[in-house]
Amino acid sequence: MLRVLAVDDEVPALEELAYLLRQDDRIEHVTTAADGVTALQDMVQMIGGGERLDGVFLDIRMPGLDGLDLARLVGGFPSPPRLVFVTAHEECAVQAFELEAVDYLLKPVRAERLSEAVRRLEAATSPAPEPGQDDVIPVELGGRTRFVPQQAVWFAEAKGDYVRLHTVDGSYLVRMSLAALERRWSDAGFIRIHRSTLVSGRHVSELRFEGGRVTLTVGTETLQVSRRHSRQVREQLVRQHRGVIS
Repeated sequence: MLRVLAVDDEVPALEELAYLLRQDDRIEHVTTAADGVTALQDMVQMIGGGERLDGVFLDIRMPGLDGLDLARLVGGFPSPPRLVFVTAHEECAVQAFELEAVDYLLKPVRAERLSEAVRRLEAATSPAPEPGQDDVIPVELGGRTRFVPQQAVWFAEAKGDYVRLHTVDGSYLVRMSLAALERRWSDAGFIRIHRSTLVSGRHVSELRFEGGRVTLTVGTETLQVSRRHSRQVREQLVRQHRGVIS
């Protein structure tokens, strides 16, 4: 169960956000603050008093101490809470993820989108897996079974009722849907870039914008990102690599 702080200088927006958070069974407690200074004081008091604070749902444009400045101060805490930005300004997304934000929501906040942010917050605050753990996909190859580790996969392509896994050693056909593989590997940094393509964020070396087209380099391959997925892909890659990809 998560304990969170919601921060917004617009009272109706703050009340709505707090209401939606309290409807989520994964949220144990919600505290609210109407400005950055009050939020900082509340956090210092809570954390200093030994109270657990898992996440902060944070507006950006606020008078006085704005959300980005507050996030920078929070980053200096010994064990900082994770950050979810909730804002009407989409141009600050890269800065937000450079500050290691878990998610970036645009107002007006939809309940289903907030639920996804809570899922990401919950995953970010869960204990890290033991070193060496890696999902493995068994592949049948003419009477032999090849075990393909998740970390070796560059990207996966939908092929009817099958998925083709591309690795440095070759490609392998597996009988499963791309949607099932996405659910299985979403927490491992795999990103949907097209309705038929799922890529491993750890193997992406470049994201390029040219003539209205978005492509990325994964392994030795160049793949096209659909217009529908381009913004989400950029945000997820920035979040994974904690830097600006251009």
